[in-house]
Amino acid sequence: MNQIDVTIMGQTYKLACKEGEQAALEQAAAYLNEKMCGIRDSAKIKGTDRIAVMAALSISADLMATRAPGGLFPEMTIADVKKQMHDMNEVLDNALTPQENLF
Repeated sequence: MNQIDVTIMGQTYKLACKEGEQAALEQAAAYLNEKMCGIRDSAKIKGTDRIAVMAALSISADLMATRAPGGLFPEMTIADVKKQMHDMNEVLDNALTPQENLF
C-alpha cells in the first residue's frame, strides 16, 4: 500500500491506496475539492460536514444521470465503463506504438 497526501478545502489528508492507483485517487480528491469549494463559495452553507453532504449528493446525481435511460451509459456499471476505457486505451496504444518508430 502507498500513501499520498491530498488537500480538500485547505485540509490535508493522508490516504492509503494500492500501487498504480495514486493518480486516480489524486484526480478524485481534486474533483471533490473543486465541488466542495464551489459549494462553499456559491452558497450560504456553513460547516464542512454539510458541504461534504451537498458535494456527495451532487456527485451522486451526476453519476445517476449518466446511468439514466437517456444518459451516456444506461446499462453499464462503473466497472463496465472502466473496462471499456481500458480496452480503448489498449487499442490506441497498439495503433500508436508503430508510429513512435517513425519519429
